[in-house]
Amino acid sequence: MTEVLAPRIAVLVVAAGSGTRLGAGAPKAFVGLDRHTILRHALRGVFAGPLAQVVVVAPADRVGEALTDAREAAGDREQLVSVVPGGATRQESVAAGLRRVLPGVEIVLVHDAARALTPPAVFDRVIDAVDRTGWGAVPVLPVIDTIKRVEGDRITGVVDRSQLGAAQTPQGFRRDVLVAAYATADGEFTDDAALVAEAGHPLAAVQGDPLAFKITTPADLERARALVADSPIPPVGGSGGIVMADGATVDGAGAEAAAPAAEPGPAAGRRPGSRPPRVGLGTDVHAFSDGGTLWLAGLEWPGEPALAGHSDGDAVAHAVVDALLSAAGLGDIGTHFGTDRPEFAGAHADAFLAETDRLVRAAGWAVGNVAVQVQAQRPRFAARRAEAEAALSRALGGAPVSVSATTTDGLGFTGRAEGVQAFAVALLVPA
Repeated sequence: MTEVLAPRIAVLVVAAGSGTRLGAGAPKAFVGLDRHTILRHALRGVFAGPLAQVVVVAPADRVGEALTDAREAAGDREQLVSVVPGGATRQESVAAGLRRVLPGVEIVLVHDAARALTPPAVFDRVIDAVDRTGWGAVPVLPVIDTIKRVEGDRITGVVDRSQLGAAQTPQGFRRDVLVAAYATADGEFTDDAALVAEAGHPLAAVQGDPLAFKITTPADLERARALVADSPIPPVGGSGGIVMADGATVDGAGAEAAAPAAEPGPAAGRRPGSRPPRVGLGTDVHAFSDGGTLWLAGLEWPGEPALAGHSDGDAVAHAVVDALLSAAGLGDIGTHFGTDRPEFAGAHADAFLAETDRLVRAAGWAVGNVAVQVQAQRPRFAARRAEAEAALSRALGGAPVSVSATTTDGLGFTGRAEGVQAFAVALLVPA
């Protein structure tokens, strides 16, 4: 086999974590997303990026499995792959990977395998920033939630989120800077950027990507599985080609032919940015209670009895939430707004829908439109339909919402005026 030209970039893929919070009964990186592991998907993103040495850091008893994944993902870059056993901590694992970096490497990227869907463009941005500044570089996303300062069970202040960013990986550094920082580290740090900053080196921020979320909890895993099923990462190759030591170039077609085949099905070969729209269905039911005021479709209905529920019982808004979460592959309303979220006790449609819109956008989607049908004897929607549509649309950032209403000819609990049922269909498009 022809020897591959030694690259100037190395990527350390950290896959040695236990994955306790994921609760999947295996180290996190070796849990399946589809017929491939989280690690395999992470590596496909790495090899779709710039030519680089790739060092995978795996649990000692999973080195062979990691090497199989790495070689299959590498295609024509197999000679640039190695796997080393990790240490007891993430820091020890990264140090183990650093010791295997080739002598000619100038830039080292450290990437968490758990961020398995990170697009190759993020790797490009990090490398460009290190080249441009000579510093380290970290991909970040803006913090959207309001951040509170908490002491014990008391809120003591608000943190200005305009000065905050949520860090992702890969984090890139000049090799000499990272090696020196590790040599002088005297404590454990949450990531490599913190360790390098503690050593006195500046860091650049580059744009992250919502797809680079970290798979930590079962809900994260389900979200990743839904995204992979919809849009698998294409095989390694691309149009840039690989330069060999003898001066030959393997072009995109050659690399594609030698690489593992794409996932079967109509979505094979599609990149995340070209995902098709997705549709979700939601439904909700609430019974009338003995007192209070009715809230439905984001509106207050004076003189009508309230619907029973943890929040305001707005069956229309809750059906919309379920439809949107379903379309995005993010679970359901109980996943995000259960009784363990006391801030939503008694909350109205605007709070639920605004938070759902934020979750959907963070997953890389935008609301195309929503259609809702209400089944109830009361209240009568005809006079307030336009008002309800405007309220729901406003809560979803202006996305169009249509509302229709019907009775059930006296049949069932809705026909007996015992409660309200709502059905919603939501269309999401790539953001």
